[in-house]
Amino acid sequence: MSHARTPLARAVCVVAALLATLFVSPSAADADSALPKVVTTASGQIRGHAPDNSGVTSYQGIPYAAPPTGALRWRPPQPAPSWSGVRDATSPGHTCFGIITPSTPLSAMSEDCLTLNVWAPTADVRPKAVMVWLHGGGFQFGSGSEPGYDGARLAAKGVVVVTLNYRLGVFGFLARHDLDAESGPSGDLGLQDQIAALRWVQSDIAAFGGDPDRVTVFGESAGAHSVGILMSSPTTTGLFQRAIAESGAFWDSVYGSIDTHAMAMEQGDALSATLHAPTLAALRAIPPNQLNAATARLDRSGFQPSIDGAVVPDPPARVFTEGRQQHVPLLAGYMAEEDYPVFDNQALPHKPPPVFDLSAAQVFGQASMDAFKQRYPSGTVSQTDASAKQLAGDMMITEQTWEMLGLHARTSGEPVYGYKFTYTSPYTPRAGHTADLPFVFGNLDPRSSLSGSTEASDADRAFSDEVMAYWTAFARTGDPNTSGLPAWAPYQGQGSPLQELAATPSQIPDPDEFRLRFLASFREDGRLPDTWRAYF
Repeated sequence: MSHARTPLARAVCVVAALLATLFVSPSAADADSALPKVVTTASGQIRGHAPDNSGVTSYQGIPYAAPPTGALRWRPPQPAPSWSGVRDATSPGHTCFGIITPSTPLSAMSEDCLTLNVWAPTADVRPKAVMVWLHGGGFQFGSGSEPGYDGARLAAKGVVVVTLNYRLGVFGFLARHDLDAESGPSGDLGLQDQIAALRWVQSDIAAFGGDPDRVTVFGESAGAHSVGILMSSPTTTGLFQRAIAESGAFWDSVYGSIDTHAMAMEQGDALSATLHAPTLAALRAIPPNQLNAATARLDRSGFQPSIDGAVVPDPPARVFTEGRQQHVPLLAGYMAEEDYPVFDNQALPHKPPPVFDLSAAQVFGQASMDAFKQRYPSGTVSQTDASAKQLAGDMMITEQTWEMLGLHARTSGEPVYGYKFTYTSPYTPRAGHTADLPFVFGNLDPRSSLSGSTEASDADRAFSDEVMAYWTAFARTGDPNTSGLPAWAPYQGQGSPLQELAATPSQIPDPDEFRLRFLASFREDGRLPDTWRAYF
């Protein structure tokens, strides 16, 4: 991929854009504002949509790397090929191969999927802060082009929004010795794709009115885990200046911490055995849909980020503990009910209640059970059910997000802002995992809510405006505080107050420290016990 432009080159681009506006008559500018926009990127010219009613122009399906097909399957992202003429950029690219979902059928998937989308306000020529979105989906499914991630409403707040695809599952996270020998450390190609997209932003976003020196990387769930991993990577220096992590941090889970390279290699060997394809050439000859389907037959079907020694040199929690992460302002937090609805199947066995205590004793040790039961009581069936779900959400999301906040506040010297999202309404009846997404993007379609059918109210829309205002203020300045919003105090460390994102946002005492500090006590040198993998 091309390298970031020098400060001088960026300044020249900005001055040229300003001079261009001085030599366009008002009537010509008004006429042009309704036309599709042509932008020149490093690979060639593209034409996007005409500006919408808010003056936001969108560009879709822009290649940021070469299609990783054929011999490029499981290779690091290569530069996007150039094109002549003006490329149409009004339709999203293909979704990367992953788990088939109702919203993403097999027909929508392709290995040729390394594209991104840009939403850019056109009313102001000043360089604008840039927000680069990393989608969730457990590194197994999802796309930057999902309707809920349409960036128009967020961009209308005065920022440039970028969403992107990255390789998923076996295509993005396969580790093998022959891949190591061919292209260097394997296992994290999906993360390398994200980094390549961030390099594209450095190279090309100024052409869309964006400021490459004010880039915020933000994401939710696996996207938030990506944010934490990228912050811990030495390969991302200078690619972003702020970070927002919504429900995620280190890609640790109930199974223990992020996979080691040896664990990832074992998964790669298991795939070869299942497919009777011992060589890399044999694996590359298998059609992508067959390869994708074969991963479901493995004992542990998900290919995922691992410690490859390059992009991820060490467990991210260890990097943060030692202060080796990227020192950028951080805004991060979690939902009130992270277990709902997606992590119920990750809960410890808990029916009847005595089974929960026996299961917990195997994981945490009999000597810890008194402390455990103070935090996750099991006196009744309903109490046990609630505790089992709370524990699943804590171990998958909440503990590591809480820990990243505290570690970054202690070791980075940069401003940190923590939150707990508790907002509910008929539109979103529970503050569960992913319930924040419609509010962050302002896309309050009933199908995007946890209710699935209820129309958003004026109160929902007003709350969404507040969330978008906080997020975009942080993208512009590294501080979410802005005129007209309740004050948001910086996070001072574990146990200090959090911003409650409720109908009326305000600072609240940390309500979760008692539970989360207990779970954090099981980390050793930044890792949770690998022995936990045997019990889930």
